Amino acid sequence: MSKIQYLGTGRRKKSVARVRLLPGNGKFTVNKKDLNDYFGMETLKVIAKQPLTLTDSNDKFDIVVNVHGGGFTGQAGAIRHGIARALIKADENMRGDLKKAGFLTRDSRMKERKKYGLKKARKASQFSKR
Repeated sequence: MSKIQYLGTGRRKKSVARVRLLPGNGKFTVNKKDLNDYFGMETLKVIAKQPLTLTDSNDKFDIVVNVHGGGFTGQAGAIRHGIARALIKADENMRGDLKKAGFLTRDSRMKERKKYGLKKARKASQFSKR
């Protein structure tokens, strides 16, 4: 009994999302919680669902996501990236629309590392002449 499922991995900042698309009716689960329970802000829910609304496949798939690392905004971006990758495996014809919208591009902006002699990555202690 092998179920059809499409896998996609999405990343943003420190967040990594493992996405499974299963044929279904639009149930969205993130870390064993409903999407509405996991994300408090409405904008994060919209960001996570963007690839589905673009391709009109909101009620074609059940989405099961396992995401860890980073904050809520990074996790929402990682989920969006993972869903877009999984949708391509489901239907190769969606690639053009998803690519044009920029959902397949990995957002490479990361936190800059702290340098020695400084307080943070670029913040130095206040300069004093004496």
